Amino acid sequence: MKIVLGTLFTVLVAAFGSQAQTFTEETNQFRNKYKQEFLHSENSPLKAADLPYLQFYQPDSSYRVEARFEKVKGKSFEMPTYSGMNKTYVKYGVLKFKVNGRRQKLAVYRSLSLQQLAKYKDYLFVPFKDKTNGDETYGGGRYIDLKTTDLKDGTFVLDFNKAYNPYCAYSTGYNCPIPPLSNHLTISITAGEKNFTKHQHEASIK
Repeated sequence: MKIVLGTLFTVLVAAFGSQAQTFTEETNQFRNKYKQEFLHSENSPLKAADLPYLQFYQPDSSYRVEARFEKVKGKSFEMPTYSGMNKTYVKYGVLKFKVNGRRQKLAVYRSLSLQQLAKYKDYLFVPFKDKTNGDETYGGGRYIDLKTTDLKDGTFVLDFNKAYNPYCAYSTGYNCPIPPLSNHLTISITAGEKNFTKHQHEASIK
């Protein structure tokens, strides 16, 4: 019996380790692709030499949660950006979830201008702030992308490990939406992209 239980325990440990390995690999693949996109985007604020200054929290599966999605029929409104311009969005729905046992919710928005482009017609995004902003992460908040097709059976796997900085974190001259007050979380999200460290590096050598 001990041999059977020991074998079962070994199998379970191996399976758990494999899942953890797969999650880490998936997260790292996402980040590598994310970095490469800077080199191919026409209006990118970064060059290849800047990529080593992109910093991330270690992959953490506790920040990959299943959220309940509730669609809403919101009216269009003007979302301010850090450049002073406004962009027209509509509130598409709300994600309700738990992080470390605490209930949270975030609104999901749709850009009316991007919706007109075939490439981005299913594009949605979640701008948010949390307690790490201005310390370990960019003070202006971070974003998570998703598509309408990702919302299945009223649920969405919300992965904060994929949270990224707006272009404004790297350079001026960009129209980055300011996360609405309703999307300011009262907890720390220690997952996803951290502060861009090139500015700190340049300041230290002056």
